[in-house]
Amino acid sequence: MKINQIRPLEAKFTEVLETIALKPKTLYFIGKMPENVVKTVGIVGARRCTSYGEKIAYEAAYELASAGVLIVSGLAYGIDSIAARGALDAGGRTVAILGTPIDEIYPEEHLDLAREIVDRGGAIISEYAPDEKLVAKYGLEVYPGPDETFKNGFREFNRRTSFLYRNRLIAGLSDAVLVAEAAKQSGSLNTASHALAMNKDLFAPPGDITRYTSAGCNRLIAEGALVYLSPRDILERLFPAGLPGEKRRKRVPIFAGSPVEKAIVSEIVSGEADGEKIVEKLKISAAEFTQAITMLEIRGIVKPLGMNNWMLK
Repeated sequence: MKINQIRPLEAKFTEVLETIALKPKTLYFIGKMPENVVKTVGIVGARRCTSYGEKIAYEAAYELASAGVLIVSGLAYGIDSIAARGALDAGGRTVAILGTPIDEIYPEEHLDLAREIVDRGGAIISEYAPDEKLVAKYGLEVYPGPDETFKNGFREFNRRTSFLYRNRLIAGLSDAVLVAEAAKQSGSLNTASHALAMNKDLFAPPGDITRYTSAGCNRLIAEGALVYLSPRDILERLFPAGLPGEKRRKRVPIFAGSPVEKAIVSEIVSGEADGEKIVEKLKISAAEFTQAITMLEIRGIVKPLGMNNWMLK
């Protein structure tokens, strides 16, 4: 995979990095630098995540990517790679920011995922130059990244800090950041602190207060992070006027209801709100309608508008 080089101001997607503290001198990347990006969301979290965190990260990435949002993450184990997978499964784009030299995909187990990100129109990005042979091969210039020095031909690269420096790039490239799951000392809280310092919207899902892996998110909420309950929370924040080109029609909810219940929901979705007219169209009795609509209301699928008129909840 070819390695490219760019300065932040040379691409619309990265120009925002010119405004952050400790702005990168240059960026090395594999793939295609995203264009025509409407909104971006960073999704980060625990490497050793639970099924709870996995579900939150995947669903958030999938739904946001389906709405045209570009997902930014770090390719690490756990939440990062799950977010990338969710975006790709939705047919969306994602970029991964490395804390290692651009030619060193870390972890190695995610090399195939990195290739898929690139093949699907995304990019792998790092501010750390590749091996000197690749520098010569692709005609790159070498600029030391944070905490990196070159002395007498030897490279000193601090892996203890490089991933923390990487987090400021994730936050910087994102319009909003979701910490899907985090323990009290999670490294993803470092990304959260960068997001707050940059005045980015920060979201965190509440979790069981006795669960170790929810302690970080619960603390973020206590300190003012926006509560995340569904992808809609982020979408409404990013697009207060509605998604660009969003169709103003509701989808039929997926539920295990009776044929009559499903038929009633289909009528409501099509725009019919009057219960009496629905009874006439479906050729059912008033008693059948009353029983079905009551069950739909109990399940939280519909709500009454008064005068036997109904709408989806």
